[in-house]
Amino acid sequence: MEIERINEHTVKFYISYVDIEERGFDREEIWYNRERSEELFWEMMDEVHSEGDFSLEGPLWIQVQALDKGLEVLVTKAQLSKDGSKLELPLPDEKLRDFPVDEKMEELLDHHFHIVRNDESFANSDKEILQFTICFKDIEDLISLAHRANFTGLVNRLFQFEGRYYLFVQFSEEDYTEYEMDNILSLLLEYGTDSQVTIYRLEEYGKEIIRDNALETLKEHFPMK
Repeated sequence: MEIERINEHTVKFYISYVDIEERGFDREEIWYNRERSEELFWEMMDEVHSEGDFSLEGPLWIQVQALDKGLEVLVTKAQLSKDGSKLELPLPDEKLRDFPVDEKMEELLDHHFHIVRNDESFANSDKEILQFTICFKDIEDLISLAHRANFTGLVNRLFQFEGRYYLFVQFSEEDYTEYEMDNILSLLLEYGTDSQVTIYRLEEYGKEIIRDNALETLKEHFPMK
């Protein structure tokens, strides 16, 4: 996926249909299945945020253009006016276009921009649950990792997909501090690499090997000599 930062308010990115399909999506369903299209969009926005330092807070305007070999997506952040009565949308020429804030705003934007989401709710949910997928070349690396620490209580599932092993890990900020999460992730990345393969793709196309407590299960069944 190609990412271009236009200005502090706007980012543009291009994703090919090949990339879309590699992420586990069908090019037709992203137009006709709202849930799947939003799933793809927020997966891409997470990538944009991590690589381009583009804040996800506040209402977002999304304009999608279908090209021959992929999609071009323009994302613009809007802000409330000082009196709170209007949303200000910075346009490419740096002018501000005002929209009155009323109960029909979401419906209006959804009609014109295909996907609209007030990211305040997204930010809150993002703070509660953090998910990662770690790729491993072979099972021996996973077994060695399993014996490095006590992973009891950590949500983790093991999949096999396209000749590799994928560990899906989920943290809740209610159960882990940022320091603890950083330590666990650092340990995981000593043995594997961060992957953009989503849990949805693994569930649909991969083979689930261990559904619950994968690392502790490996430790139990493969003791170190």
